[in-house]
Amino acid sequence: MSIADNLNAFNQQLAGTSAKLIAVSKTKPLEDIQTAYAAGQRAFGENKVQEMAEKAAKLPEDIQWHQIGHLQTNKVKYIAPFVHLIHSVDSIKLMKEINKQAAKNERVIDCLLQIHIAEEESKFGLSFEEAADIMGQIAGAYPNLRIVGLMGMATNTEDEAQVRKEFAGLKKFFDIHKTKELCKNVDLKEISMGMSGDYQIAVEEGSSMVRVGSAIFGARNYAV
Repeated sequence: MSIADNLNAFNQQLAGTSAKLIAVSKTKPLEDIQTAYAAGQRAFGENKVQEMAEKAAKLPEDIQWHQIGHLQTNKVKYIAPFVHLIHSVDSIKLMKEINKQAAKNERVIDCLLQIHIAEEESKFGLSFEEAADIMGQIAGAYPNLRIVGLMGMATNTEDEAQVRKEFAGLKKFFDIHKTKELCKNVDLKEISMGMSGDYQIAVEEGSSMVRVGSAIFGARNYAV
């Protein structure tokens, strides 16, 4: 199937759910993104800052660029002028830098707190306790940063029950804090969970964003 066909199939699957598609275009050439754009896709996810910045400079301005990979503080300045949403905020240090660079660009950058829900220690993310502390006390100090939701990556396992449990736990935490009186620049609207291998479970558990790459563009080319 073509990229356009894959996108159409995904959008049909997501119709009637709360989830929207973030097409993960990391390692993919400009031509593939242009093909997806021509088919109506506007939200694209990238892992590497340099790759995103280079693509953004050459592609239509109305593309919504999502930073979905781990973000180092010294790289924030390169995407601060244009990034639509940062999914991977996992420290106060990073929040401070995002706020600083957003202020320099006279904008407010929307962010998701990345929560560690998987068994793998190699995955990044805040604990539930750390995230609650940030939302309840600290985020108001950063006027150029807005926390609009949470992101989580489930354990890479074939055990669907475990994956479902992890997604359900994140959604429960999201729902609890969505109703609380939080800082003025915390407005929980999005919950980003689910990738090519587990997006269907994530959608069933209430995801509002699924990050899908290989199922749309084909296998990644890591030689790029």
